Formats: sequence, C-alpha cells, structure tokens
Amino acid sequence: MVGIANFRNHILLPFLNKQHHLLFPPFDMSKEMEINLSKITLRPYKISDVDDFLMYGGNEKVTRFTRWNTFTSKQEVVSYINDYCIPHPYCRSICIENRSIGFVIIMPRSGDDQCRADVGYALAAEYWGHGITTRAVKMAISGGLKEFPDVVRFQGLVELENKASQRVLEKVGFLKECVLRKYSFNKGETRDMVMYSLLSTDFMP
Repeated sequence: MVGIANFRNHILLPFLNKQHHLLFPPFDMSKEMEINLSKITLRPYKISDVDDFLMYGGNEKVTRFTRWNTFTSKQEVVSYINDYCIPHPYCRSICIENRSIGFVIIMPRSGDDQCRADVGYALAAEYWGHGITTRAVKMAISGGLKEFPDVVRFQGLVELENKASQRVLEKVGFLKECVLRKYSFNKGETRDMVMYSLLSTDFMP
C-alpha cells in the first residue's frame, strides 16, 4: 500500500498535469440507451476488471483530455490496476451490475493543502450522455466527505473546450470560479483551463 503522503507521486501522476491538477476526458451527449441510475455502484478495482478497463482506457475518445496515454494491451492495464488503481486511497470503478464502465477518483492533498481534494473521472464512450458520471461523482463526493474529514473543498480543473465535462461538474453543484489562460500543457498543446469547486457546506442538487 502507498501512504497518503506518497500517493501523489506514485499513484496519481498519470491523472495529473504538471500543475498537479486532474485532467478530465470529454463527454458526449448521445442518447442511444436507457440507463437505470439506481443501478450505478462504486467499488474498488479488481484485476478481473482488465477487459472492461481496456474498453475505455484503450479508446482515444476517452483519453483525449486525460494526462495518461491510451492503453494498447491487457498487460499495460493489469500493471496499471495493480500499481495505481488498487493501492489508491480513493479510485473507484463505476459499475453497472458489477461491470466496470469507468472510474471516479478523489485525491486529497496533504500538509497545508489538506483542506482540499481534486476530483476526476472517466467513462466508457458508449455510456456518455446518460447522467452516469453526474451520479457517480455525487456518490464519490458523499463517500469522500466520510473518508477524508479534513477536506472541505473539492475542486476540478477542466480544459476550456471540454464543455460537456464542465456540465457534469455544474450538475453536481460545483461552482465555476475562473478561467486560467494557458495554464496547462497536455498532449503537445498549452491549454486554457476552468477551475470548479464544491465546498462541504454547499448543496448538491
């Protein structure tokens, strides 16, 4: 297991840009299936999730805005689940009927920054646009408040052009605070970023 003080360096780097903020994948708004949101669950990752993880982690549509690159093999995914997902303090698989279709992550900070945590997520492309991510992030925030009692601020940093992922945070109840111009370098480009926050005292609709 990796301790809280070390997990930023050993566990979360694939999710972070150089400013140590999480980057978010894009989200589509297609409506091709009906999803019962009450069936959405969150659980820790297992090695048996490898095929499902490769489904979304190997899709360039999903990884377009993430810090980590597209996965190309089962072995890469096995290593990633073993080395990053399982030891992580709060990396939860988003599941329907126990099948992994994405993840939501909470990264509590330490030291003088222990009052805040970064939130990130990704979802298999075929499940975009059904409210699944909004539901999962709400569930994760509720869980994070219990697991990390020092955290009073949850924050998300989203690329300016990633409008759908911004809508996810807004639906959860996050407040748009500012646009940070040319703030992050990702996949060969300098990006404008939008900062969102949700306080422990804020209302989640």
